[in-house]
Amino acid sequence: MNANASGCMENDERTHLVIDIVTKHKNSKGALIPILHEVQGLYGYLPVEAQEIIAKEMNVPISEVFGVISFYSFFSLNPKGKHRVSICMGTACYVKGSGPILDKLKETLEIGVGETTADGEFTLEDCRCLGACGLAPVLTINGKVFGRLTKDDIPVIIEGCKTEDGGIVQ
Repeated sequence: MNANASGCMENDERTHLVIDIVTKHKNSKGALIPILHEVQGLYGYLPVEAQEIIAKEMNVPISEVFGVISFYSFFSLNPKGKHRVSICMGTACYVKGSGPILDKLKETLEIGVGETTADGEFTLEDCRCLGACGLAPVLTINGKVFGRLTKDDIPVIIEGCKTEDGGIVQ
Protein backbone atom coordinates (compact mmCIF):
# COMPACT_ATOMS: atom_id res chain seq x y z
CA MET A 1 0.00 0.00 0.00
CA ASN A 2 1.16 3.51 -0.75
CA ALA A 3 0.65 6.55 1.42
CA ASN A 4 -0.82 9.55 -0.36
CA ALA A 5 -0.13 13.23 0.36
CA SER A 6 -2.52 13.39 3.34
CA GLY A 7 -0.93 10.37 4.99
CA CYS A 8 -3.94 8.11 4.50
CA MET A 9 -3.26 4.68 3.13
CA GLU A 10 -4.87 3.84 -0.19
CA ASN A 11 -7.07 0.73 -0.17
CA ASP A 12 -6.67 0.26 3.56
CA GLU A 13 -9.26 -1.60 5.56
CA ARG A 14 -11.03 1.66 6.44
CA THR A 15 -11.95 2.07 2.76
CA HIS A 16 -13.97 -1.12 3.03
CA LEU A 17 -15.49 0.05 6.29
CA VAL A 18 -16.57 3.34 4.66
CA ILE A 19 -18.25 1.39 1.86
CA ASP A 20 -19.98 -0.81 4.47
CA ILE A 21 -21.20 2.28 6.35
CA VAL A 22 -22.60 3.83 3.15
CA THR A 23 -24.24 0.54 2.15
CA LYS A 24 -25.88 0.26 5.58
CA HIS A 25 -27.46 3.75 5.35
CA LYS A 26 -27.76 4.76 1.72
CA ASN A 27 -31.37 3.67 1.23
CA SER A 28 -32.55 5.66 4.24
CA LYS A 29 -33.96 9.16 3.87
CA GLY A 30 -31.40 11.75 4.97
CA ALA A 31 -28.63 9.15 5.03
CA LEU A 32 -25.73 11.50 4.39
CA ILE A 33 -25.47 12.94 7.90
CA PRO A 34 -25.48 9.56 9.70
CA ILE A 35 -22.93 8.28 7.17
CA LEU A 36 -20.65 11.26 7.74
CA HIS A 37 -21.04 10.89 11.49
CA GLU A 38 -19.98 7.23 11.42
CA VAL A 39 -17.12 7.82 9.01
CA GLN A 40 -15.82 10.68 11.15
CA GLY A 41 -15.88 8.27 14.09
CA LEU A 42 -13.74 5.90 12.05
CA TYR A 43 -11.06 8.45 11.07
CA GLY A 44 -11.49 11.16 13.72
CA TYR A 45 -12.22 13.58 10.86
CA LEU A 46 -13.46 13.40 7.25
CA PRO A 47 -10.51 13.04 4.87
CA VAL A 48 -10.99 13.84 1.19
CA GLU A 49 -10.52 10.18 0.28
CA ALA A 50 -13.46 9.18 2.49
CA GLN A 51 -15.59 12.00 1.04
CA GLU A 52 -14.86 10.74 -2.46
CA ILE A 53 -15.88 7.19 -1.53
CA ILE A 54 -19.10 8.43 0.08
CA ALA A 55 -19.98 10.55 -2.97
CA LYS A 56 -19.26 7.69 -5.37
CA GLU A 57 -21.16 5.08 -3.36
CA MET A 58 -24.17 7.38 -2.87
CA ASN A 59 -24.06 8.58 -6.48
CA VAL A 60 -24.02 12.24 -5.45
CA PRO A 61 -21.56 15.01 -6.35
CA ILE A 62 -18.60 15.48 -4.03
CA SER A 63 -19.77 19.10 -3.68
CA GLU A 64 -22.94 17.88 -1.96
CA VAL A 65 -20.90 15.86 0.55
CA PHE A 66 -18.53 18.76 1.16
CA GLY A 67 -21.46 21.18 1.48
CA VAL A 68 -22.94 19.18 4.34
CA ILE A 69 -19.55 18.79 6.04
CA SER A 70 -18.76 22.48 5.83
CA PHE A 71 -22.25 23.54 6.94
CA TYR A 72 -22.31 21.62 10.22
CA SER A 73 -19.68 22.58 12.80
CA PHE A 74 -19.69 19.06 14.23
CA PHE A 75 -17.87 17.73 11.17
CA SER A 76 -14.15 18.26 10.75
CA LEU A 77 -11.94 18.28 7.67
CA ASN A 78 -8.77 18.07 9.74
CA PRO A 79 -7.49 15.59 12.30
CA LYS A 80 -8.05 16.55 15.92
CA GLY A 81 -5.43 16.41 18.63
CA LYS A 82 -5.32 14.01 21.55
CA HIS A 83 -6.44 16.90 23.78
CA ARG A 84 -9.32 19.04 22.46
CA VAL A 85 -9.15 22.44 24.14
CA SER A 86 -12.31 24.51 23.81
CA ILE A 87 -12.47 28.04 25.21
CA CYS A 88 -15.88 29.59 25.82
CA MET A 89 -16.33 32.94 24.09
CA GLY A 90 -19.93 33.42 25.23
CA THR A 91 -20.96 36.72 26.79
CA ALA A 92 -20.33 35.84 30.46
CA CYS A 93 -16.94 34.29 29.73
CA TYR A 94 -15.90 37.04 27.36
CA VAL A 95 -16.80 39.78 29.84
CA LYS A 96 -14.80 37.95 32.53
CA GLY A 97 -11.67 37.64 30.39
CA SER A 98 -11.80 34.73 27.96
CA GLY A 99 -10.19 36.91 25.25
CA PRO A 100 -6.82 37.18 27.01
CA ILE A 101 -7.08 33.50 27.97
CA LEU A 102 -7.55 32.58 24.32
CA ASP A 103 -4.51 34.70 23.45
CA LYS A 104 -2.49 32.84 26.10
CA LEU A 105 -3.68 29.48 24.74
CA LYS A 106 -2.56 30.48 21.24
CA GLU A 107 0.82 31.61 22.58
CA THR A 108 1.33 28.53 24.76
CA LEU A 109 0.25 26.01 22.13
CA GLU A 110 1.75 28.00 19.23
CA ILE A 111 -1.39 27.48 17.12
CA GLY A 112 -4.51 29.39 16.16
CA VAL A 113 -8.15 28.54 16.68
CA GLY A 114 -9.13 25.50 14.63
CA GLU A 115 -5.55 24.26 14.41
CA THR A 116 -3.76 21.24 15.84
CA THR A 117 -0.23 21.23 17.20
CA ALA A 118 2.39 19.59 14.99
CA ASP A 119 2.80 16.75 17.50
CA GLY A 120 -0.93 15.99 17.36
CA GLU A 121 -1.37 16.60 21.08
CA PHE A 122 -3.68 19.64 21.12
CA THR A 123 -6.48 21.10 19.02
CA LEU A 124 -7.65 24.60 19.93
CA GLU A 125 -11.31 25.48 19.43
CA ASP A 126 -13.58 28.27 20.54
CA CYS A 127 -17.28 27.97 21.21
CA ARG A 128 -20.19 30.26 21.98
CA CYS A 129 -21.28 28.78 25.33
CA LEU A 130 -20.33 25.80 27.46
CA GLY A 131 -23.25 26.29 29.85
CA ALA A 132 -21.07 26.97 32.88
CA CYS A 133 -21.56 30.74 33.10
CA GLY A 134 -21.27 30.72 36.90
CA LEU A 135 -17.67 29.51 36.51
CA ALA A 136 -16.74 32.10 33.86
CA PRO A 137 -14.33 32.22 32.18
CA VAL A 138 -14.37 28.53 31.29
CA LEU A 139 -12.56 26.11 29.02
CA THR A 140 -12.86 22.38 28.54
CA ILE A 141 -10.22 19.84 27.67
CA ASN A 142 -11.69 16.58 26.41
CA GLY A 143 -14.89 17.52 28.21
CA LYS A 144 -13.29 18.28 31.59
CA VAL A 145 -14.31 21.77 32.76
CA PHE A 146 -11.81 24.33 34.04
CA GLY A 147 -13.45 27.44 35.47
CA ARG A 148 -12.74 30.82 37.04
CA LEU A 149 -9.58 30.99 34.95
CA THR A 150 -6.95 33.61 34.45
CA LYS A 151 -4.39 33.64 31.66
CA ASP A 152 -1.75 32.63 34.24
CA ASP A 153 -3.57 29.29 34.73
CA ILE A 154 -3.05 28.25 31.12
CA PRO A 155 0.59 27.07 31.16
CA VAL A 156 -0.08 24.93 34.25
CA ILE A 157 -3.22 23.38 32.74
CA ILE A 158 -1.51 22.64 29.43
CA GLU A 159 1.54 21.16 31.17
CA GLY A 160 -0.82 19.00 33.22
CA CYS A 161 -2.16 17.51 30.01
CA LYS A 162 1.33 16.41 29.06
CA THR A 163 1.90 14.43 32.26
CA GLU A 164 0.38 11.24 33.59
CA ASP A 165 -1.02 13.03 36.62
CA GLY A 166 -2.66 15.76 34.55
CA GLY A 167 -6.06 14.32 35.28
CA ILE A 168 -7.28 14.88 31.75
CA VAL A 169 -9.88 12.41 30.58
CA GLN A 170 -8.92 10.77 27.30
